[in-house]
Amino acid sequence: MARNKVISTEDILSTLCHSVTEVLSSASGNQISYSAMVQKITRTCMRPDIGCFVLFDGGFTGLVVMNFTQQAAMEIYQDYMRNMGMPEEEIAHSHLSDDVSNVLGELMNQMVGDFTGKVREQLHTSITQNQPKMMAINKQVQISVDTTMDRPQARRVTFTTQNQNIFYLELAMDKTEFIKLHDFDITESVDPDSIIESQAKVNKAKQDTSKTKAAANNDVSDDADDDFLAELGL
Repeated sequence: MARNKVISTEDILSTLCHSVTEVLSSASGNQISYSAMVQKITRTCMRPDIGCFVLFDGGFTGLVVMNFTQQAAMEIYQDYMRNMGMPEEEIAHSHLSDDVSNVLGELMNQMVGDFTGKVREQLHTSITQNQPKMMAINKQVQISVDTTMDRPQARRVTFTTQNQNIFYLELAMDKTEFIKLHDFDITESVDPDSIIESQAKVNKAKQDTSKTKAAANNDVSDDADDDFLAELGL
């Protein structure tokens, strides 16, 4: 009898790390990477300079915490704002600015949203998330978030920005394993933005083709008029 594939906490953590790198790399326009080495930790904490957490529940319960140094936070925030076309004078220059917290909170919401979508596709189970909570933290303060989990497991992963600034992701979740009983096709998620972009390209191509045909018809018409006038000796 063939052994069934088992998906563990580390596999789920890997999926979360992929969501973080994909969302942040796309948002900032720069490459975000993470370490292949994962730390086992006893508990998750929000740490200086900016900490953010999201709780999720459903098929399994968990907590995601992200801790940014001010350098990493400002690099991601400013690259995101520039990538969005914001003028330099409207971009904040302090990690204590509300705009920085709001942007990082929205990006974390997108990261965990992408993660929950992958969980639904790959594990055939559903989890829901709450709104991210983010705050700037003093050097001497660490905040623990209590959750109701059976036999929780906690992991920490180090991420690096393009300018070699560091931030950390911490995941705590129920000790659980998913066992694949039989093979199934993973349905690729549909990205509305990609559909809109593809349709816009199709429409533009049709418009360009129509303009080319119209220009060609006008040239043919002009040539016929010239021939007619030439026959009349004009």
